[in-house]
Amino acid sequence: MSSMTRAFVCLLVGLLCSTQVACNMVPRSHIRQSQLRSQQLYQQTQSLAADSARAHQMAQGLAAEKARLAQQNASLRSNLDIANKRLDNLNAERSQLQDRYVSLLNRQSPLSDETTRRFQELARKYPDFDFDPQTGVSKFHSDILFDSGSARLKNNASPILGEFANILSQGDARQLNILVVGHTDDQPIVKASTRSMHPTNWHLSADRAVSVLLALGKHGISERRMGATGYSKFQPVVPNSDDRARQRNRRVEIFVLAPDAAIAGWDPAGLQLR
Repeated sequence: MSSMTRAFVCLLVGLLCSTQVACNMVPRSHIRQSQLRSQQLYQQTQSLAADSARAHQMAQGLAAEKARLAQQNASLRSNLDIANKRLDNLNAERSQLQDRYVSLLNRQSPLSDETTRRFQELARKYPDFDFDPQTGVSKFHSDILFDSGSARLKNNASPILGEFANILSQGDARQLNILVVGHTDDQPIVKASTRSMHPTNWHLSADRAVSVLLALGKHGISERRMGATGYSKFQPVVPNSDDRARQRNRRVEIFVLAPDAAIAGWDPAGLQLR
């Protein structure tokens, strides 16, 4: 063995011995503590990694919830806009209806002064005929035109209907239209003979209106100018509290309408005091 080789071996042996000595000098408890500390740090690292994963998953869930709420909020805003538009439309319709109602309340008679004067004379001549110069509405009490429960005109109804038709066949009145409306009281149809002809008050009121319309046609008024309807018991002028009140409610009304009139004679409240 050469001198150099012997020197290297001696150096290596010395290093090993010194390392062994150093290891033998470190207490075993310190080594154990270091191992435990390393294990704790590893477990903490794992726990932090798990917490980080849960936080990430929660953040994704919150982001998804935020997106869902944003979409829901947009939908609610859209529904609110639609509801506001509908409300605006309803308010506009209500305003239009209010205007029409006020217009009806303030409705002026389409009759000329001369025609109005002649109808007033007719009302003075026939006590059971009423005429309103403000609206141009004429009312015939049923007793002057019909027997109880009947839609057949009395013979003595012809003169007044003839004079009425004559007024509406002259001057400016020839341009006006006519709506004939029948009304009954609240008593149901009882007699079998009456029910066979008019099963309900609807039938009786409408049939009486048609009878008057046809009579006016025979007196020279074109049927193109006329219409007829019945309101049964549902448009009383006074409550049906006694026989006298019921007598007032049994009537035939004639509305004289301007050529462009679209509505006449209907009272939504069900009780119209004229």
